Amino acid sequence: MHSEGHVPMVRPVTGDARERQISRAFVELADTLVDDYDMIDMLDRLVAHSVLLLGADAAAIMLVDADGELRTVAASSEDAELMELLQLQAGEGPCVECVRTSAPVAVVDLSDTDRWPRFVAAVAARTEFRSVHALPLRLRGQAIGAMNLLHRAPGPLPENDLALGQALADVATIGILAERTVRRTEVVAEQLQTALNSRVIIEQAKGVIAQYGGLPMDQAFERLRGYSRRHNLRLADVARNVVNGRLNPRGVVTEAGARRR
Repeated sequence: MHSEGHVPMVRPVTGDARERQISRAFVELADTLVDDYDMIDMLDRLVAHSVLLLGADAAAIMLVDADGELRTVAASSEDAELMELLQLQAGEGPCVECVRTSAPVAVVDLSDTDRWPRFVAAVAARTEFRSVHALPLRLRGQAIGAMNLLHRAPGPLPENDLALGQALADVATIGILAERTVRRTEVVAEQLQTALNSRVIIEQAKGVIAQYGGLPMDQAFERLRGYSRRHNLRLADVARNVVNGRLNPRGVVTEAGARRR
């Protein structure tokens, strides 16, 4: 099953525009690393910057939860989230191997590898992605997760892009572990679990908004995220209010629609 509609190829910014975008990305991400910052929003911004700067068609971040299981915590699109789900269902794939080895994993052509037969078969049947680059989120040599860069065309990433991608992954690690109190493994696990639990609430809120507004899940997330940023609220808090009925989804849907008119 492939995604409906034609998705244009993402072209990376180049030249002076690329330098400005790199600076803008790191400044914006650094600005989020303040007390009580919104980790989910920071990771969401990071995958968006990765797509733009590295010419990826999509990107996603997975983290290891308190039970040692991988879970998706940020994705640039529903297709990217599906790609991560296929790895979890198969129990194999670039991201799984990246976390296990704490090393980057590059697959320039998924149709030309026999490393993960169940995963590759599922990808061919259900997505249009044909190359994957997984970069580890490392804490003292141990991977706490991975960032996946997904492309619909086969091919390698230039070394400079891989280096930039790893730098962005390192920023994600710094953001996750930014609290000064992070000293012990159980504290790290608690912070990771908080991010993962927030993602569950956000997924539930996306479903509520999508059903109310008759929207695709990608657009529902854009409405939710836009509402939280316009009102300077934490994304997870807005999602929780939608799920619990304290925030009418009509406000999230119609406010965004009114701003576009």
